[in-house]
Amino acid sequence: MPNNTSSSTSRRGRRYLLLLALLALAGVLAFWLALPPPVAVAELNEGRADAALLEQGRYVAQLGDCIACHTAPGGAEFAGGRPLETPFGTLWSTNITPDAKTGLGGWSYGEFDRAMRRGVAADGHRLYPAMPYPSYAKMTDADMRALWAYLQQGVAPVAQPNKPAAMQFPFNLRLGLAYWDALFAEKRAFKPDPRRDAAWNRGAYLVQGLGHCGACHTPRGMGFQELAMSEAGPAGKRFLAGARVEQWNAIELRDLWTEPDIVELLRTGQNRHSTASGSMTEVILHSTQHFTDADLGAIASYLKSLPSDRPKVAPPIADAGAPPAGLYTTAGGLGYAQFCTDCHRANGAGVKSIFPALAGNSTVTAKDPATLIHITLTGWKTAATGAHPRTYTMPAFARLNDAELAQILSFVRESWGEGAGPVLESEVAAARRSLDPRVDRSPFETPRLARMLAEPHAEQLVRGMQLNADTRELLPRHVGNQLNCASCHLNAGTVADGSPYVGIAAFFPSYAPRAGRQITLEDRINGCFRRSMNGKPLPVDSEDMKAMVAYFDWMKGETKPADKVPGRGVGKLNPALVPNADNGRKVYAAQCAACHGQDGEGLRDAAGRMVYPPLWGEDSFNIGAGMARTFTAAAFVKRNMPIGMHEKFPLGQGGLSDQDALDVAEYFSHMPRPDFPDKVKDWPKDPKPKDARY
Repeated sequence: MPNNTSSSTSRRGRRYLLLLALLALAGVLAFWLALPPPVAVAELNEGRADAALLEQGRYVAQLGDCIACHTAPGGAEFAGGRPLETPFGTLWSTNITPDAKTGLGGWSYGEFDRAMRRGVAADGHRLYPAMPYPSYAKMTDADMRALWAYLQQGVAPVAQPNKPAAMQFPFNLRLGLAYWDALFAEKRAFKPDPRRDAAWNRGAYLVQGLGHCGACHTPRGMGFQELAMSEAGPAGKRFLAGARVEQWNAIELRDLWTEPDIVELLRTGQNRHSTASGSMTEVILHSTQHFTDADLGAIASYLKSLPSDRPKVAPPIADAGAPPAGLYTTAGGLGYAQFCTDCHRANGAGVKSIFPALAGNSTVTAKDPATLIHITLTGWKTAATGAHPRTYTMPAFARLNDAELAQILSFVRESWGEGAGPVLESEVAAARRSLDPRVDRSPFETPRLARMLAEPHAEQLVRGMQLNADTRELLPRHVGNQLNCASCHLNAGTVADGSPYVGIAAFFPSYAPRAGRQITLEDRINGCFRRSMNGKPLPVDSEDMKAMVAYFDWMKGETKPADKVPGRGVGKLNPALVPNADNGRKVYAAQCAACHGQDGEGLRDAAGRMVYPPLWGEDSFNIGAGMARTFTAAAFVKRNMPIGMHEKFPLGQGGLSDQDALDVAEYFSHMPRPDFPDKVKDWPKDPKPKDARY
């Protein structure tokens, strides 16, 4: 469950306040009726449990995802202390290690069983139903005993006192919980359905009980109770029908995908429809990725069997085709083109096994856009699993205002939402107030390409931007490799330290040491065509050149020739550092190959289109390009690569040390690449840089 919640009580919270205030008073009378006696079962034998029982208990703990709630960030496993935010205050998870004073070491098995099934601690105080004891009541005796043995004998004791709950009045009065339990708490063990096969029943047991999936995915009533605990009975159609959990949309799980799709998401954290987000990433990290194939299949069989009235979403296709029509003609489309295409691609296809597709994505098609808004405001991170051990991130986009985000997300839903409605500015504003996301405060002011639409020559400006983003497609006679301008000038030249175009036109004409003369902006552009794109220059008087220059002029804004523009260029690296190509090879394999290929060949999509550019070989830049110089490439890599690694706005970029950036630049810049015939004309008057390739 996300920890960012509003300190103010919601309208729904006020209703709960009134309701539970009455329940608290009634609870005084109901307490003696509702308090269960200790469970009447024999104590487990003293001494050491056998290895098989401890292994079963370890697996039961994974099935119940105990570690996720009972481990604080950076804390000892099962020692508690994790904050659990609710609309009524904050709870902290408890220590369930076998420590005698602060954990379960002083408990009996009967007391543990009672707490798990009835929500009553060893000293008799009531547990808040943030502990899913209504679901754990369904556990078999065998699983309960195995879990107890594991927590007592398979977990190291940790002396860590429990923190008292910080709940608002009247929720701090636990007497009301007795009445809540009497009304709402499930008290029956799981009963297999004789009409169903063993796999279905196993799946039902795991989903309803240990997995407590309904805690997030089932809507709740006025008493904050789950409206159904299984698919049975008149209320059964509400079980796993989807719910709003704070500012997340826990999607409907009933007949959602195919069984293999369900298994893949639970095992790996992603499938062709979606990538896990929010607290589900922790469920997969600590719990479902460790399930046996049989149990994953059983869960999928059960979920697939539950009928749903939800319209079925068409599965995504391998080749998502052309970009949406409004990509370059609407504010939302240009916002998407600027901030989203590098990861999710212009056609919404994403990058397989790295960045999720938006076409056919359950988060995009959901009726409730809460998760889409939440991720955009606060960021996202993939689950670390055995299948995908490397995590990828999306930074928070809270720096964009509510209107900008609403326009972009509405464009996304209009393009790939299968009829999902637009995102309202008021919805973004409400989520922002509730989540209070961290806002990037860097001094670089990122231009908003959507504002070009208000200019009298908007069509020319947009053409200039497109030429930067899709250079090789739009100018095939002038590009001799598989690069675009945006391969080095990130997000169409709008990223700080990513070779931005901001203010650049103000500094031309200017003296260029490599040319040994004053050059114009057109000269500089054609230099990139000849070197970085190993191609041919554009005619200076062509409409395409005029469009590119117009785009740069628009990017200039109010910049004057004497001004210093924060984030201009790619920065610098300490020239005293000594590169190590052997280490660079290792860094490349670990950090770069996923996007640029094991042999530097780049990454293509299912249709053969280049997604991320090659770093060496005939389809890459030639030896006359700036990126062929080790220290220039290292400075760029240091601040911009890899993308999706950290939380830096807007690409989650950077993160390598200076030395690793230098080493990997030394490695790939000296790999084979095209020659530059005019290299003999470079630096006719000035000394050439020490890292020049010729």
